Amino acid sequence: MLFDWSFALEILPILAQAAVITIEATLIGFVLALLLGLALALARMSRNPFISFPAAGFIEFIRSTPLLIQIFFLYFVFPKFGIVLPALVAGILALGLHYSTYCAEVYRAGLENVPRGQWEAATALNLAPMATFRDIILPQAIPPIIPALANYLVALFKETPLLSAIAVLELMQTAKIIGSDTFRYLEPITLVGLFFLVMSLVSAALIRQGEAWLRRRRS
Repeated sequence: MLFDWSFALEILPILAQAAVITIEATLIGFVLALLLGLALALARMSRNPFISFPAAGFIEFIRSTPLLIQIFFLYFVFPKFGIVLPALVAGILALGLHYSTYCAEVYRAGLENVPRGQWEAATALNLAPMATFRDIILPQAIPPIIPALANYLVALFKETPLLSAIAVLELMQTAKIIGSDTFRYLEPITLVGLFFLVMSLVSAALIRQGEAWLRRRRS
């Protein structure tokens, strides 16, 4: 048989363990992207050109260069400057940094969509700027942009196989090792593809449910 089901079942537990690394890199990388993306969005919206211009330049630079090059830079070039990162840490940082620039633009669109009168009303009520931003502006800006942020979560998840380029033992790297040891690539690569397909479909379904829930809350 072209596809050996017994061999596929044999390697399934090994791939399942590697899937934990893939999911871990996805979740930690996305949390980093969310936090850094918000900071970049606020910096880009600053009225101080010494803050907004560097932030805008950084965002455009990261968005305009391939993620794989950024992974290589963090892992192979940083040690030249005395910064040595484990492969998984470098990969997660690269994922978070790369997608933070996309999240920043989503945040910026959401924040700019909040009417300016909300700031003026908060100022008239003598609310502190930080309290205004935390309690009034963010609760209005975040819900409409959650679907876009969720789509970037799925995109980041599908980029995790790039970490195999620096020998992170995530799902794709584990499948390649199994293939090189057994000279059978069909089963491990097929199982990896099915895993990403299933996880992407589940994530897309959850995103649609989240969008419907948000629409019901806002209606």
